[in-house]
Amino acid sequence: MRLNVGRIGRAHGILGEATIEVRTDLAEERFAIGAQLETDNHGNLIVVSARVHNGILLLGFDGYTDRNAIEKLRDVLLFAQVDIDEPGFEEDDYHVLQLIGCQAYLVDGDLVGEVTEVLNLPGQDVLSIKTESGEILIPFVHQLVPVVDIKAKRMTVIPPDFYESEASQ
Repeated sequence: MRLNVGRIGRAHGILGEATIEVRTDLAEERFAIGAQLETDNHGNLIVVSARVHNGILLLGFDGYTDRNAIEKLRDVLLFAQVDIDEPGFEEDDYHVLQLIGCQAYLVDGDLVGEVTEVLNLPGQDVLSIKTESGEILIPFVHQLVPVVDIKAKRMTVIPPDFYESEASQ
């Protein structure tokens, strides 16, 4: 599947490097030297240099050797072919697209709703679940989402208000 993994920012220096807004958890793999990245209007770009400067990823691309050339790529989105069914590094690693569309059930088996979005917030990811009465947000942590079955597109959730009411009893 073709996924957006980054966006080219402004030029850095005079040798054709650009700042990169990273949109992937696997930056070291996706932006490794020799990696081929797809774009919509500029063909495929091959990474020829990669380094971090003051916490910002800088990439150089084959054929772009000066500031003027790289500046023409500003705001271009970078895409990579990703197998979302490939196992993660850990047992509970999931790709966002694997979670969207999962049916969320309570521990007792009652249907809560369908996962429509995964919000990547600084503290943790949060599941947005569409229910009959609206949207609920559940932090995607093991205590509140103890079971995830990607193949069955099903998960067990413990909404925070349910968790708090159980603790007070």
